[in-house]
Amino acid sequence: MKDLRQETLISFKKAQSHLGKIITMMEEGKYCIDIMQQNLAVIGLLKSAHQKLMQGHLNSCFKTAMASKNEKKKQAMINEILNVTKLLNR
Repeated sequence: MKDLRQETLISFKKAQSHLGKIITMMEEGKYCIDIMQQNLAVIGLLKSAHQKLMQGHLNSCFKTAMASKNEKKKQAMINEILNVTKLLNR
């Protein structure tokens, strides 16, 4: 699990770095298409980080909740996943 967390953190840090470059590009009035390409790179990194977070959550917190006998806890966990999925698809 630590490797996945480290990979996720790396994706966030790369996105942060790219975002800083995008801001500089905007401030310098760089070509729009170049800025959009960098923006798409950030979006890709954030999507990748999201997938890694989801994978880690499903393999730890979610798995633990589903193994319990607490039906309320199970339903709450399912609802959390559904809500996050709805937000992703907006």
